[in-house]
Amino acid sequence: MSIQQSDVLYTAAATAENGRDGRVVTHDGRVVTHDGRLDLVVNPPKEMGGSGAGTNPEQLFAAGYSACFQGALGVVARRENADISGSTVTAEVGIGKNDEGFGITVRISANIPNVDAATAKDLLEKAHQVCPYSKATRGNITVDLAV
Repeated sequence: MSIQQSDVLYTAAATAENGRDGRVVTHDGRVVTHDGRLDLVVNPPKEMGGSGAGTNPEQLFAAGYSACFQGALGVVARRENADISGSTVTAEVGIGKNDEGFGITVRISANIPNVDAATAKDLLEKAHQVCPYSKATRGNITVDLAV
């Protein structure tokens, strides 16, 4: 379900220049947010033939997805009256070739120490239903969940 422009509470903006690593020109790639809080050199990882000197879009996506999913887990935990204190969420984003060029996969894993494994799995699956990143990627990429 999409939201209407009038319902948007916050908009983040970032601008990239020189691609991932300046292959277009001779300078490093770079990404900067509109407020300047994020200003990073962007390079492909060594595994993809890059220098690995900067960050890359997959790391940025993993950071955003894990933070968003942790927030969704908190929403679900409050509804379910579950204790998720001390929990962590890790997003692993893989990139590789597919029939259309490149695609990504995601593995979301959570450590929720104060609940049993069955409850943790249930919370994770429910968080996957409410997380905006999960909603945005549903049906487009493979997302595996693990506790």
